[in-house]
Amino acid sequence: MNVRNLVCTIAAVALAYTALQSVQAQEYPTKSVRLLVPFAPGGGNDTLARIFGQKLSEAWGQQVIVDNRPGAGTTIATAMAARAAPDGYTLLLSSIASHAVSPNLYREPGYDPIKDFSPIAMLGIAPVVMGINVSVPARSVSEFIVLAKSKPGALKYASGGVGSVMHTSAMVFSQVAGVDMLHVPYKGAGPGYVALLGGEVDLAIDTTAALLPLVRSGKVRGLAVARRTRLPDVPDLPTFAEAGLPGYEANGWYSIHAPAGTPPSITTKLNREIVRISNLPEIQERLRQLGTETVANNTPEQLTAFVRSELAKYTKVIKAAGIKPE
Repeated sequence: MNVRNLVCTIAAVALAYTALQSVQAQEYPTKSVRLLVPFAPGGGNDTLARIFGQKLSEAWGQQVIVDNRPGAGTTIATAMAARAAPDGYTLLLSSIASHAVSPNLYREPGYDPIKDFSPIAMLGIAPVVMGINVSVPARSVSEFIVLAKSKPGALKYASGGVGSVMHTSAMVFSQVAGVDMLHVPYKGAGPGYVALLGGEVDLAIDTTAALLPLVRSGKVRGLAVARRTRLPDVPDLPTFAEAGLPGYEANGWYSIHAPAGTPPSITTKLNREIVRISNLPEIQERLRQLGTETVANNTPEQLTAFVRSELAKYTKVIKAAGIKPE
């Protein structure tokens, strides 16, 4: 085969591949899609998964099955997603835990947060809220810090497991406030909230999407929110800066990833659909109620850049805390 024929053959194969991808994108999905969630039902991750999963089901006429697979600091579900067929039928509800924290907490998490995934889109960013059991004798962040310093290691905080937003947010709080607290991990945020309401633990710091409803209802005493400004719906809840802890910065974020190698035609279609759903007035209002902010610039490339920056940030946080990978 001469060079000219070889070039023509390569061009023909490329065109055929492009045409195949176009057909795949137009037809996708032709069956149900599994959305893996690395947490138990009841937390912010699960809430966002079900909100977007329902809308995707309505748009596609194919069911999006939310599959909760908690455990091992999100690595079980995340590794499952990384090993799944790259065909768009297995997606991951990714987050700060799966893509920024757990890769720093486990020597062998079973995946690489960058290399093993195709980025799809951000779902939202949620600032965290600090809430305490109503029996704890503190009415402000400063009062809580004084109390914690008077009882080193005695006050307990709940988390949805090692590497969860609840864990990392409280860990950062301990560093910034200079307090020593006891970490009590549970198998998901839901059991952690039960423990908080029952007085088994004293504190939880979690995303507005998860914890704010308990603060609004008065079942948990809210002390501060990690935003530059107060939440319009909860005007009595001060920011951490107003509460005397301006150096505290933490948030949770939610995104969608697919296994690496998923055809660009499918990832592009997924991105467009998720961005469309994010901009629906009813979804904007639902996210606003949860204290979750949508992301204006929402391309796969921007998601990768964001994940890289968060990964670097929590590498430093975990190292400063003296936590060694397991």
